[in-house]
Amino acid sequence: MLLALGFSAGVPLPLVAGLVLRQWFSEAGVSLTEIGLTALIGLSYSLKFLWSPALDALPPPLFRGFGRRRGWLLTIQPLLALAILATGLTDPATDPLRTAALAALVAFLSASQDIVVDAWRIEALAEREQGLGLAFYVWGYRGALLASGAGALWMVGVVGWAGAYAYAACLIAAGVLAALAAPEPAPPALPPAGWRARLAGAVLHPFLDFVRRRHWLAILLFVAMFKLGEALAGVMTAPFYRSLGFSRETVAGVASVFGLFATLGGALAGGWLVARIGTARALVLTGLGQMLSNLMYVALAGAGSSLPMLWAQVGVENFTDGLADAAFITYLSALTSRAFTATQYALLSSLAAVPLRTLGAGSGALAEALGWPGFFLLTTAAALPAMGLMLWLLRRLPPEEDRAAP
Repeated sequence: MLLALGFSAGVPLPLVAGLVLRQWFSEAGVSLTEIGLTALIGLSYSLKFLWSPALDALPPPLFRGFGRRRGWLLTIQPLLALAILATGLTDPATDPLRTAALAALVAFLSASQDIVVDAWRIEALAEREQGLGLAFYVWGYRGALLASGAGALWMVGVVGWAGAYAYAACLIAAGVLAALAAPEPAPPALPPAGWRARLAGAVLHPFLDFVRRRHWLAILLFVAMFKLGEALAGVMTAPFYRSLGFSRETVAGVASVFGLFATLGGALAGGWLVARIGTARALVLTGLGQMLSNLMYVALAGAGSSLPMLWAQVGVENFTDGLADAAFITYLSALTSRAFTATQYALLSSLAAVPLRTLGAGSGALAEALGWPGFFLLTTAAALPAMGLMLWLLRRLPPEEDRAAP
């Protein structure tokens, strides 16, 4: 079930907040400034904790006979498929605002699906099954990134953009079938609290607990800034590759397929590195690698439409991202209080994505003003404040396993 639900959860991301949408906008002749603003479309993924109490407390408006979790899934998923289909029927060349508005609706429904799937996973599985269940979910999610990322880009050459989005909308059927076949978790023993109590429990109490610790503001600044350089560069990858003359099919094969496997390989290597040298040193090394990998964009800009250099740039950038993600996630997990583990981690991980959804919106204007080499040099330098803050924090608040080491 979680393999299919993870697949359904991963389908919308490339279509509205990733490479597919930006490739479409690039081919439609949309300006770099406007392409940069598409980063705002994904804000729903960072802010979903704000309406998660409503999905937790309120009964679904439809399909109530299937239970609370499955009823909400069966309400959201058909609307999500229709919104993806409607997005594909627009034309960003003539009305990019309509395309972006429908993409934002897709992102909202997708984030809402994520909330319900996470709740179903936690409630339906025993504690000893959670690890295996999450693994199935992640592999389903990664598979969807290939199917709706590279798969949709390849479909464009056959059936056009509208057909590619229609194909992606059909992929949501995997989640619908899983929701129909899945068991409904037992309802909570106690009646759900009111909206204010749930919002306080989900956001206010964990945040107040966090701000009582030493250097809390520096921690939040570091979490928000760690991915800043990657956020600025990532929004511009599709128009950058197109400006160099790489075809849609080449971008799909190298940036989507090869890039995904390079990220997974980096994450595995990063997990090994954390276990080998500790969180603090791994965070420093992988953060430095993540920052310097942006120089590969500068090298690619100088090489032009060199396919070997494209493979090298995508491989280095995605592998170092995977490395840094492993160390960063380990560090975030260590920051959470045992009393508020899930909610504090959700808030921290949401904060880490905020630069991509907000500051990343200005990347197009910067690229137009500076040119590609200057822009990517700026994205490299943008990581320096976070690196400095990280060293300051690790000296004053070293991770527990590093303090315990002889």
